[in-house]
Amino acid sequence: MIRLGGNNARFGTHASRREALRMGGLGAFGLGLDHLLRWQSATGAPAEATGRSDAPGFGRAKSCILLFPYGSPPQHETFDPKPQAPVEIRGEMGAIPTAAPGISICDHLPRVAQVMDRVTVVRSVTHPYPLHCVCYSTSGNPEYDVSLETRPRDLRQWPFLGSVVGYAREAQARAGQGPGVPPDMPNNVGLPWLLNSKSDIVPLAGPYAAFLGQHYDPFWPTYNGPGTRVGPKLADAQVKSVLDPYAGCTPEGRFVLSETGSAAEAPTPERLNSRRRLLDQFDEVRQGLDLDSRLGTYDRHRQKAWSLLTSDRLRGALDLSRESSAMRERYGMTLFGQSCLAARRLVEAGCPFITVFWDAYEIFAGCAWDTHANHFPRLKEYLLPGMDLAYSALLLDLEERGLLSETLVLWMSEHGRTPQIDSKPIGAGRHHWSRAYSVALAGGGTAGGRVVGSTDPHGGDVADTPVSPKDLLATTMHLLGIDPHLTVPGIDGRPLPVAGTGVVRPEVFA
Repeated sequence: MIRLGGNNARFGTHASRREALRMGGLGAFGLGLDHLLRWQSATGAPAEATGRSDAPGFGRAKSCILLFPYGSPPQHETFDPKPQAPVEIRGEMGAIPTAAPGISICDHLPRVAQVMDRVTVVRSVTHPYPLHCVCYSTSGNPEYDVSLETRPRDLRQWPFLGSVVGYAREAQARAGQGPGVPPDMPNNVGLPWLLNSKSDIVPLAGPYAAFLGQHYDPFWPTYNGPGTRVGPKLADAQVKSVLDPYAGCTPEGRFVLSETGSAAEAPTPERLNSRRRLLDQFDEVRQGLDLDSRLGTYDRHRQKAWSLLTSDRLRGALDLSRESSAMRERYGMTLFGQSCLAARRLVEAGCPFITVFWDAYEIFAGCAWDTHANHFPRLKEYLLPGMDLAYSALLLDLEERGLLSETLVLWMSEHGRTPQIDSKPIGAGRHHWSRAYSVALAGGGTAGGRVVGSTDPHGGDVADTPVSPKDLLATTMHLLGIDPHLTVPGIDGRPLPVAGTGVVRPEVFA
């Protein structure tokens, strides 16, 4: 039998399969039996996990940092300004030259301008869904339905890019085709917390492993620490003032771990021992259950979960108190800046994929960069200053440590924003727009000082070289040494290409 603490509740050794599945909550660190059973077709090493080692650009990157400003930045006020356009298009901001000859960006990004000779901007990203489709833009899913956005575990979802990278890295290591990841480090980390979990909305879809199984979800630490500044309002009707850590945070703020990778407190030794005893009891019971060989990978996943929970390497990588005050200030004392610094430390510790979200805090309202209203004040006072510090510091810090050449830094979002400014809201607004927007790539085998594609004079439509989000996924996988045509069994067993219809874009290669 299994005893939960001092409770005498029993789980008999003759439990039926259905009863076992109902007890899935006893799975190690949230890895329920029902999800373990789904791994039956997704745990073998894919035959083409490594692809062609002689292909241009292949395997140039060892790690990837995905920077995801949720809500979607405007292309006009970031990487594709239109200073010659009418004021209702170009807006209140101008353009400045950069360290890359012939490339101009928004004049409120002076530090980013100084590192543009390390960056390739793709100005011609396009897709048909002007919605907050994190799950579409970061997975191979070929179609999008707005109902998917509120259903992270919907069976129609496809695996998040970071989950695919983690899956492929494990498969490569098992096949002896790669060094693998340290056993006490996750393959795939999400920062600063489980997406949307600190806002007034339930977590939405996007960064989940779908039919690969929850083992390949991002490992989510969580950030504990107060905000020090009130963020500018998201809408005219907003009455609540929020001390937003993305606007300012304290040096005492910290990232912490727990059994699930998302709770607020680090576990005590007593709690760890209790958990291990529970798992040992569960193993004894499992031997008598009608759970066939499809649970053969359970021990491997359990060992990995335990290694992460007790990992000094992981906890040390997330301990920003080990950085100098000067370095922390260099990134900016904001949650986005400190998360970018933590991402660099995770790269140094051996993690191959880290996502840093600029997420909502307390008030969702479409999320942080969703500037339907108060567009210019939010950009000037809050969003662009935080981006300018953190993005430029991350690239320079990686370069100074000799890591930029082997670390792909990908700045991307769900979509762009309308070329026509809406002057009705206070502070004006730009609305959702997916027909043309910008994505930036740096390091990891990409070129510096390059622009791929262009938009029309208003920044509303692609003028040449259209690039889909799926192309960016395929290109990222290629640079990481993973075959972009890799297929894995879907929920019904059919082989599905993890990059969907994406093709590698050699235009971004160095």
